[in-house]
Amino acid sequence: MTYRVKFLSAAAVLALVAATPVLAETAGKRIALSNNYAGNSWRQAMLESWNKVTGPAVGTGVVAAADAFTTAENQATEQAAQIQNMILQGYDAIVVNAASPTSLNGAIKEACDAGIIVVSFDGIVTEPCAWRIAVDFRQMGRDQVSYLAARFPEGGNLLEIRGLAGVFVDDEISAGIHEEVAKTKFNIVGSVNGDWAQDVAQKAVAGILPSLPELVAVVTQGGDGYGAAQAIAATDRPMPIIVMGNRQDELAWWAEQKAANGYETTSLSIAPGVSTLAFWVAQQILDGQEVPKDLTVPFLAIDQAGLDAALETTPEGSVANVEYSLDDSIAVIEAAR
Repeated sequence: MTYRVKFLSAAAVLALVAATPVLAETAGKRIALSNNYAGNSWRQAMLESWNKVTGPAVGTGVVAAADAFTTAENQATEQAAQIQNMILQGYDAIVVNAASPTSLNGAIKEACDAGIIVVSFDGIVTEPCAWRIAVDFRQMGRDQVSYLAARFPEGGNLLEIRGLAGVFVDDEISAGIHEEVAKTKFNIVGSVNGDWAQDVAQKAVAGILPSLPELVAVVTQGGDGYGAAQAIAATDRPMPIIVMGNRQDELAWWAEQKAANGYETTSLSIAPGVSTLAFWVAQQILDGQEVPKDLTVPFLAIDQAGLDAALETTPEGSVANVEYSLDDSIAVIEAAR
């Protein structure tokens, strides 16, 4: 596998895209983004992608507004209040990256009852009236362990770095990791929460390392690989294989280690630009198009062969990314029908 996101490969789907009407009847519609957290590079890149794509859409009259709002704390109660305020402000659609798959359902239902389209992505919701855009996060967890099993068929000790506690994404990736570990000779000897942030992960890993045996690898969720590497490098332990999460600092460290000593690993994450897919999905629903309630997009994987290309296109401090055009989004919708 190389550095890529694969939407669809069939020529027939491209023909469907070409045949799909794209003229918008949404020039007067207003869309809002409800985001629960912005404390790491992935969320910052997500917001940048949103602005990069929605700014021109507003400027050319596709929609009247595409405003982004982020809560101060990662609290479902605060985000529910934010959504209720959006209802009062009369937005036509709300795109949600949710703090919880269930705790926002009351506010989501209020929005639907008010005639507002709700599209959740990344952190999806379970309220039936909402649309959901997700990657198979559980498979992301499985794929990490499968990669490591090929490298270490005799198994060994793993450290698991989890994300934000209580968030759907964290639960799903961890579940996939544990499911696949059960099929191998690996043992998870420690687990910490890194909150998908380099500094938090570094402190958490430094705190647990003295109690752990020698590690062959570290499984992660994204944003924590470089922090783990820094914590381990500060000890006299051998450096384990750390699965990365597409952050530029992780990729740069990986490239440096490859040049210095032949270090190899893999990296995978959902592209922050999935927020732009959610925007276009909301716009298409407002435009009267029939859209399935559940859409799945592939995660972005980077292997050794794709590392240099990924570094070249990933700004310092950011995340390897793919943004979605209207045509990309229509293709995803068509594929789900």
